Amino acid sequence: MTLMVDVKRRRRLHRAWLVAGVAFVAIVGAAGFRATPGVLITPLEEEFGWTRGTISLAVSVNLVLYGLTAPFAAALMDRLGMRRVVACALLLVALGSGLTVFMTASWQLVACWGVLVGLGTGSMALVFVATVTDRWFVRHRGIVTGVLTAGGAAGQLVFLPVLALIAEGPGWRVAATVVAAAALAVVPLVWLLLRDRPEDVGLTALGAEPARTGAVDGAVRLGKAEPGAGGSGAPLGGAEPRPEATEARTGRSGVRDEGVGVRSGVTAAARGGGVRSGSAAARGGGVRSGSAAVRALTVLRSAARTRSFWFLAGGFAICGASTNGLVGTHFIPAAHDHGMPQTTAAGLLALIGIFDIAGTIFSGWLSDRVDPRILLASYYALRGASLLVLPMLFAATTEPSMLIFIIFYGLDWVATVPPTVALCRTIYGPDGAVVFGWVFASHQIGAAIAAVAAGVTRDHLGHYNAAWYGAGLLCAFAAIMSLRVAKGGGTPPKADPLPQPVVTAGTGTPP
Repeated sequence: MTLMVDVKRRRRLHRAWLVAGVAFVAIVGAAGFRATPGVLITPLEEEFGWTRGTISLAVSVNLVLYGLTAPFAAALMDRLGMRRVVACALLLVALGSGLTVFMTASWQLVACWGVLVGLGTGSMALVFVATVTDRWFVRHRGIVTGVLTAGGAAGQLVFLPVLALIAEGPGWRVAATVVAAAALAVVPLVWLLLRDRPEDVGLTALGAEPARTGAVDGAVRLGKAEPGAGGSGAPLGGAEPRPEATEARTGRSGVRDEGVGVRSGVTAAARGGGVRSGSAAARGGGVRSGSAAVRALTVLRSAARTRSFWFLAGGFAICGASTNGLVGTHFIPAAHDHGMPQTTAAGLLALIGIFDIAGTIFSGWLSDRVDPRILLASYYALRGASLLVLPMLFAATTEPSMLIFIIFYGLDWVATVPPTVALCRTIYGPDGAVVFGWVFASHQIGAAIAAVAAGVTRDHLGHYNAAWYGAGLLCAFAAIMSLRVAKGGGTPPKADPLPQPVVTAGTGTPP
């Protein structure tokens, strides 16, 4: 009988795939919502007479909050759960987009699209990807990271051409209303189907080995093991301890990076999501502290002591500047400056999204097999070379050379994410998702700076050439920084050897 039940369980689709599917839909929406201002720049410029620098300021605030929200959102997901955080984020997006239709001044654009939409989409940023994959997947983690990251590209693919047509037809206010309605439509899906952890539904993470945790798949519910499953019936977690998060026997987590010893400063009762208890439970690896903000800042303080953190953050800042900040925000108006219709330019940007899906999934597959540092350096170098030739490719019509650029840039767009997530997870262990949140914050800060700088450049010079060339050169520096990340990337970090407790003879308990 037990064998028959086990066979049925193996044939059943693991709940992790359903969670990943819901996460994909939310990420698709978040990316589409965040990218919408790119198709609104020209209509807003024409209706209100605002300069591109002024409109870019709202985009810049959006990008900054999109990034800075990420590490705190990761900590909030540890404390409140993914379902609550993502549902509230979608409501913020709907509110911000809906209020936009009533604006009459540029500061209101900053408040709505900059602050509200920025906070909402930031809570569904790439740290959401890292959290889902860390909690629900052991096997296929790299490829799932790639697929979910590609959801951002799919958001562009789904939303940009449609919104561009609406903005040119019924008007930009209708486009903003469509975004608000789409965000509200996803809320019930998230609330009903998304679950925070495998233990919540009596499962283990996909690919986890129950023997490693002392639990049998299906016998773990809400942290309790049936007699015989773990030997003692003590509280157990459903997820396999991550191989890259080496457990320190005394319960303190330690991270090594190029000879620099770093302590997270928080106790880890179970690294990798083993123990669940009250306010000191280990949630997805690091400890669930009393304050999400305190935990996020504590992890930042620890990671900031390592050189690899600054190399990853610096490279990712340039990544954001060359994608979301520059191409994502200004490609459509730049093409329009050369006589290309806005709908055609939006279609090309969506085409980047198509190839980005393939490139990011393939990058996730490679991240499980190739040194992530080499992948990052290659991606940045190739991206920089393509940006240096872009100014020569703009024309009133879509030429073959521009299509080649779109395909190439699409394959490289966010292919940088899976290897960056892999490095954060490997170097920083159970705090990897929060560390990646801070690295992603640098991505959006770089994007925000580039969005404003490119807009001001266009206002003063009448073209974007300086922005394209500058971004191309910066990508070369990002490639160099990627190669300077700790050589230990790809190998588990080792905690400091710590003495074992001394047992007093005859008592069996530590003194």
